[in-house]
Amino acid sequence: MSSLNEEQESPQGPPGRKDISRRQFLTYTLGGATAFMGAGVLLPMIRFAVDPILHKRGEGDFIKVAEVSAITGVPQEFTFELPQQDGWYASIATLTAWIRKDESGQIYALSPICKHLGCTVGWNNDQAYPDEYHCPCHGARYTKLGKNLAVAAKPLDQYTTKIDGGWVYLGDIVPNTEANKEA
Repeated sequence: MSSLNEEQESPQGPPGRKDISRRQFLTYTLGGATAFMGAGVLLPMIRFAVDPILHKRGEGDFIKVAEVSAITGVPQEFTFELPQQDGWYASIATLTAWIRKDESGQIYALSPICKHLGCTVGWNNDQAYPDEYHCPCHGARYTKLGKNLAVAAKPLDQYTTKIDGGWVYLGDIVPNTEANKEA
């Protein structure tokens, strides 16, 4: 028995450089596991925040809307369909544009969305203000080029247009540059 007591009584020195204590091992193991789980939570959030920056934005697709021969100097309403993909959900959006020719024969297309609160404007639908776009929701008015006259703070947006093979193609919606040409 004396040999057993001697082993227990003999003082053990601190762990050497290469030895690791049980407490250090648990600390490193739990710390590593916590870091791994934290990275598993943070990486999807970082990817979600950075993903839009990583996508290259090309020129928008153009959609065939109307024949050039059907366009006159008076704004006409044309509807068209735009296929879209939201995650796994594919759908078709129905959009509208007001298209007309100016005096020089150039074709312009305006968005029908009022810049005041997002209602849909109509052409020449208010007897008190002929030859203007009018918003029925709050009385916003716009000129033929889309310049804001009342209520709305900005002019109507316009579509980028392209003429190809006798057809009018519409692209992205951009801020109106033609409204500034009106006096």
